[in-house]
Amino acid sequence: MARIIPYEEALNEAAALLGAGGVVAIPTETVYGLAADALNGEAVAKIFETKGRPRFNPLIAHVANIGMAAVLVALNDKALALAEKFWPGPLTMVLPMADGSPVHPLVTAGLDTLAIRVPKSDFTRALIAEFGRPLAAPSANRSGRISATTAAAVDAELGDRIELIVDGGSATVGVESTIVRIDGDRITLLRPGGIAREAIEDVVKTRLEAASEGKVQAPGMLLSHYAPQLGMRLGVQEVEPGEALLAFGPQRAAGAEHAAAVINLSEKGDLREAAANLFSAMRELDRSEATAITVEPIPEQGLGEAINDRLRRAAAPRDMHGLGE
Repeated sequence: MARIIPYEEALNEAAALLGAGGVVAIPTETVYGLAADALNGEAVAKIFETKGRPRFNPLIAHVANIGMAAVLVALNDKALALAEKFWPGPLTMVLPMADGSPVHPLVTAGLDTLAIRVPKSDFTRALIAEFGRPLAAPSANRSGRISATTAAAVDAELGDRIELIVDGGSATVGVESTIVRIDGDRITLLRPGGIAREAIEDVVKTRLEAASEGKVQAPGMLLSHYAPQLGMRLGVQEVEPGEALLAFGPQRAAGAEHAAAVINLSEKGDLREAAANLFSAMRELDRSEATAITVEPIPEQGLGEAINDRLRRAAAPRDMHGLGE
């Protein structure tokens, strides 16, 4: 079983375990990650084995700073502008690999691009700096399931599969990073996340393009993902008896008083608060005695785009291709 250690005490032990080719669950501002040495193929393979993740699904490389990123990827002017504005923070950029980039091909799923970011978590950046190598780190949950935003949630998902969980408290953003692909002057939104598209467009002075359907270029793009055990209904105006309700804002759907359980993502309709609460609320409702989870409408603007993206993937039909991050 995994040991759970407060982040203040975990730096040396986590670095030693990574150096030995192990995996460690670490806190970030978005969700908890399952980290391994991005240059060590055997270590990266343990991520896939631990999560039950399909190997055609690439991973994000986490680095301590822009200088470390420049060794791994080619940063053009637009990438540098975004890095200087949003790093450290919940923005991942998919960029061409630098000549001689040492990242193992398992991290990129054989693509000629790498997804990369600088996390905001002080512990995680200190760990990367101490370790001296980039960390591949998808979300610390079983593949396709609800992402973990606390150490306890990681323990429930993976505690019987890993040695160490670093406890950094609850993730403050609560949804995964925004992912954009930069190809010259073209910037494509691959996954909405912790930074709204409008904020990115304000920096690059152009609209983000839509991702191609069906092509996995980055984590979190598979149709079915972030899924609870219970089925889900989205955008409901009326709750059926026996269903649990994932609510938003001050107004309730009809029949809410008969719901098996109710959790409001944000009583005041704050999208940032809703994002931070999303995965923990889904987990709690999934443990209820409800027949299904119903979700009230959530606006699409700002962080609402990321919240609705996760909800649509959580509610999608589940098949062999629905194994995700």
